[in-house]
Amino acid sequence: MHSLSQFVASLLAGVAVFSSPTDAFWRLPCRGRTGVARMDPLVDPGMIAYHAHAVEGSGNFALSVTEDSLRASNCTSCAVLQDRSAYWAPPLYFLHTNGSAELVEQVGGMLVYYLLYGENVTAFPEGFRMLAGDTYQRNFTWPIPDPPKSDWTGAQLSQKALQQKALGFNCLNYAVAAEPSLYRHFLPNKTFIDEQCVDGVRFELMFPSCWNGKDVDSPDHKSHMAYPTLVMDGDCPEGYESRLVSMFFETIWNTYAFKDVEGEFVIANGDPTGYGYHGDFITGWEPDFLQEAVETCTNATGMVVDCPIFDLQDEDAQEQCKFEVPEALQDENVYMHANGLPGNILIEPGPAYASPVRYVGVSTASASAAAAAADSTSSVAVDIISSTSAAAVDLISSTAVAAVSEVRQLESATPTMTSYETTVTQEIIYIEQEIVVYINDEGVPTETETAGLQTVSSTYTTTTQVVYSTVSEASQPVKRNLGHSHGHKHGHFFH
Repeated sequence: MHSLSQFVASLLAGVAVFSSPTDAFWRLPCRGRTGVARMDPLVDPGMIAYHAHAVEGSGNFALSVTEDSLRASNCTSCAVLQDRSAYWAPPLYFLHTNGSAELVEQVGGMLVYYLLYGENVTAFPEGFRMLAGDTYQRNFTWPIPDPPKSDWTGAQLSQKALQQKALGFNCLNYAVAAEPSLYRHFLPNKTFIDEQCVDGVRFELMFPSCWNGKDVDSPDHKSHMAYPTLVMDGDCPEGYESRLVSMFFETIWNTYAFKDVEGEFVIANGDPTGYGYHGDFITGWEPDFLQEAVETCTNATGMVVDCPIFDLQDEDAQEQCKFEVPEALQDENVYMHANGLPGNILIEPGPAYASPVRYVGVSTASASAAAAAADSTSSVAVDIISSTSAAAVDLISSTAVAAVSEVRQLESATPTMTSYETTVTQEIIYIEQEIVVYINDEGVPTETETAGLQTVSSTYTTTTQVVYSTVSEASQPVKRNLGHSHGHKHGHFFH
């Protein structure tokens, strides 16, 4: 492990420099990850969340939290001891060809930038929380690459456009010039990542900083905030003139460990595009102390060691802080999930807006039937039944039910004995699920309620297949380490 002084030295190379007082900032290292689990006390308080999140910050992260409970923690995975905030976002997985999902290594935890853009910047008020991004977004309808910010007009200055431009997927190769922050708003495909991103991919997320001045939260956890006209900086829209600290998440994923391995990268919310990346924040700062930091921590280096009011801990201490995983989730392997993403999340590549469903139903009847035939472990079809929804125009809520059958071919083992033909009967079960979708005034889904799955009908098909009396076992994918070491460098440029 590195000491805090060693960590500081490793960051000095390639760090953006802010030259004017209005560009003052500090960069909060959160080298420890408190955990990975399907927990989201902001969007899904008190219940198991729709998808997994990687969490940094207070050790009291839980299914339900308050600012007081976060501050009561005896640890934080971040460097500044006065900060007991919680920071979380969906992690990156690698989906192997046999269907298993492997958590990609997170390099160096997370960096949280506290940027002091704008005039009269104030601390987050007591009880403040917010969400940035849209988990169901699957396309980008604006020019690529971004035009010069001076040319942004009309719809390009809408909150919808600014929200999408607040995402970045930075291809890291420390041997060449660094890409600027928020340069690319989508996750590159695996071929590009294998060839170009030898030091991984850095996920970037800018939070809105313009506040309505009164609400510390809102039903969608976003409407009390707005982006300034240039995403990071610029003018705040009418009704959101109060300027809070600007927050920027930065996380590096070791994608190079999967170079030349067949499969695809998918974010934990079922998003292979990156357009649905998002992040959550609940403050655990004492507001008066954070305001003092806003006024005091203005050194152009952005290093927390250059702010005299911060009490700091080293990386070893940060990495010791872990939250308690709820009993209902303790048996869920979020590091190597055997059957797709944790929570059985449906992978939706778009470009249509993703379906706000919590899970897909998986029928194992066909697998059981095939396994019973002549003791065979031949490839079988697994019927994945998912529900989709359609929003009703001018309605607060709508119910949509549809049965969709998707057949995926599983990886078969290599035979070691002679083969023969046999008759295999497969059962396809069609299932429906009622989904109530609550929609805000802009027509965007904000909440869903789902009923249980009900069988509508079933059908049988009989086919002749080649099976084997004895086969070798298929091997599970192992954690890949191709001998490629990673540093946690941050040579990006805010602009």
